[in-house]
Order: sequence, then C-alpha cells, then structure tokens
Amino acid sequence: MTNTKIILSQNNVKSDVPGASASHKLKDRHIRMIALGGVIGAGLFVGSSAAIRQAGPCVLISYLATGILIILIMRMLGEMLISRESVGSFVDCIRVAMGNGSGFVAGWLYWSFWVVTIGAEAIGGAIALRDWVSIPVWILAPTLILVVNLVNLISVHVFGECEFWLSSIKVFSLVIFSAIGLIALAGFIGPQPVTPVANLMVKHTLAPYGWSAIFAAIPTVIFSMMGSESATVAAAESKNAGENLAKVTRSIGIRITVFFLLSIALILLLYPWSALQPGYSPFVTVLRHLGIPGAAEIMQFVTLSAILSCLNSSIYISSRTLRGLADKGQAPEPFSLLSVRLIPKHSVFASSVIGLVSAFSSIFSPDLVFAFLLSATGAVILIIYGMLIVSHAIFVRQDPSNKAFILPMSGVLHVIMTGAIVAVFVAMLIQPGNRGTAFSSLGSVAFYAIIYLCTRHRHREVAA
Repeated sequence: MTNTKIILSQNNVKSDVPGASASHKLKDRHIRMIALGGVIGAGLFVGSSAAIRQAGPCVLISYLATGILIILIMRMLGEMLISRESVGSFVDCIRVAMGNGSGFVAGWLYWSFWVVTIGAEAIGGAIALRDWVSIPVWILAPTLILVVNLVNLISVHVFGECEFWLSSIKVFSLVIFSAIGLIALAGFIGPQPVTPVANLMVKHTLAPYGWSAIFAAIPTVIFSMMGSESATVAAAESKNAGENLAKVTRSIGIRITVFFLLSIALILLLYPWSALQPGYSPFVTVLRHLGIPGAAEIMQFVTLSAILSCLNSSIYISSRTLRGLADKGQAPEPFSLLSVRLIPKHSVFASSVIGLVSAFSSIFSPDLVFAFLLSATGAVILIIYGMLIVSHAIFVRQDPSNKAFILPMSGVLHVIMTGAIVAVFVAMLIQPGNRGTAFSSLGSVAFYAIIYLCTRHRHREVAA
C-alpha cells in the first residue's frame, strides 16, 4: 500500500488513491432520517400481512421481542464504536474483537446481503412502476439501478438529500396512518360502531395458532425490522460523526419499535386480522375499510418510495462495506479508491453490477438462481447480530473500566441475546418454509470462511 498523504482542500483534492479520507457531507438531519427511514420499507407496508396471518394478534409480542433485541444490539454497537477511535464500523468491531477472519466473513456476508437486496428492490420497483408505465420489467429494473447508481456517484450530499426525502415520505405516511387510526378508534370516521375487541378476538383467542406462533413469526418479523445498524455507516460520513453515532445507536431502536408496534396494533384493532391477505398491504386494506378515498393509490406511491429508498441505501451501504474491506486488505485494492468527489466509485460500480446480475436472475431464473441467492443471504443478519453480541462481550472483558460501556447487566444480556438468536435459527430449521434459508445462510458462512483460509496469506491485512 502506498503511503500517500491526501491533502484535501477546496482547491487541492487528490483522488483515486488508497486511504483517502471519506467525505463528511452528510448533515445531522440526513443521519436522523436515514436511521429511521432506512428500516421502514416494504417489509412493514406489505410483508406485515404475512406475519399477522402467521401468528394472529400475538404477533405484537413477536414485534416487541424483536424490537428489544434490536434496541440492545444497537446500544452494544454504539458502545463499541465510541469506546475506540480506531474502530470505524460495526464490521471493524467484529474484526477487532474476534480477529481478521471473523471481520472478513462478516464484511462479505453483509455485502452479499445488500447486493442481492439491490436486485430484489429493483425488481420490486419495476413491478410497482409497471402499473403506471407500459415498459417491461427487464428494462425498468436495470434503469432503476442505473439512475440510483448515478445518484450515489454524484456526491454523498445528493445521496443524503434523496434518502432524506424518500425516508420522509415513509415516516410521514406512518404518522398520518397512525393519526387516522386513532381517530377511527375514537369513532369519528369509518364503520360504526368501532369493534376493536371483536377484530382482535375474531377467532376467540389472542393466540389462535398457539403461543408458539410468537416464536415462529420472529424470523419473518426480524427480516422486516433489520437494517438499523446500517445507519452507523452513514453516520461515519457526517460532520459530527461521534455525536451522530451516539444519538443513532441510542435512539433508533426505540423509535423503530414504537413505529412498528403502533402500526401493527392499529391494523389489528381496526380490521379482522384473519381477513388480511398475505402479500397485500394491510395498510391499504385498513384505509379502504375506513373509507379513505384513493387509499390504494396513496399506499402504492408510498411503497414505491420505500422501494427506491431501500435501493438507494443498498447501493450506498454495499459500496461502503466493500470499500471498508479493501481498506483492510480483504478485498482488491481498487475498491478502496475514492473519486475526486470522495466517492468510492469502483465499489459503487461493482456493487451495482452484481445487483444488476441479481435482478436479471430473478427474471430469467426466479426459482433456481434468484431463490438460491435469497436463501444464501436471508439469515446472515442474524449471524452478524450474533457476532456483534460476542464482540461486545469481548470488548467489555478486555476494557471493563472504559466509561463507554454503561449498559446494565451486560453479561446476562450477552447470554440471553445469544441464546435468543440461536433459538430463532433452531425455529427456522424446524419450519419447512425457513429451513432452506437457514442452511443456505450457514453455507454462506462456510463459503467465505474457506475463501479467507485459502487467501489470507495473499492479502495485506491492516489492523483496525
């Protein structure tokens, strides 16, 4: 690696050199909205119908349990990032605590998840747009990737502005939905009389499929709520990185949990849950039931904005993850280069291309190639969360007097949370519908571990 000093000023910017400093053009408002809106997507607006039908009203406990898990993991992640200035991302936390091999596996798993997400979201966006424009999906999907790719290549500030407004649409729509729902519960709009108890107890119990359904629904729920850790990637490119990291990791989990719980609770109270159609937005169903005009069109626009937001974030996060791996010598060195605008252009381009391949696989081989890609990355976030918990335990044990570690009863929490993640994996292995995802994701871990063992002597590795 070339020891080249990068001097950045308004008139003197050297680029395309490994080790150049990242841009710090994201503003505080960008970080706040990216953190909140980045998790709110089609998994809530559409996928929640499947979770509700899977467990019934007791699915609220599934959402609460998942929310608590995310709150605690974000707190642990924040403590690790703040405790050492040399730690720049959650992948670095794993690398410092568990070694270069674990950092390699975690980084490539996370990158793989997001590039497959690029393809999935592009197809979802193309399908949503097809109702408005008569253009084939195989043309719309790559067009969306190209447009969002350009947004990411122009500047970090442009990415931040786009993500801010797309996320604002999602958050604002949830606020409006919650307000309408509360007004309906008060009896001012919608069918009269209001029957929230009857809607909840449509099958005469809160757990019509048994209380074990709470546990069975968690895999579906956790996949719709994951992604909050990605906000730390954006926070690192903000002007007040340390302050934003602290704010994001302490508050984002609570805010996400409140949004999800309130939305799902209102759906359950305002409409008979057993009549919901899996795969169809329960928000549209409830708004139509309340007589809100244009409900389907409004939610279609919101869902499209959610998809575009996730596509935008997916390209951003995957490119920064790839650049982080290259900076540590665990990916080809060109991926660490920055353009004159301080954008990791090679990482953005490479991630977008692989995402495009993923999109085309969903068109030409949906039941084989694309299904395998989804399965191979579907549960990796659980593995990464488990590695973060173990890393936090190691950090605390190595430096117990560090004032950054303030989470009470952390030792007990490490055991409980690790056990919970293992239990979710066991539940996935038991369920025929999730078994393939669990095995394929574990196979991805083994795949990257083998690659690391075979190539570790060929790459430079830079300590975090």
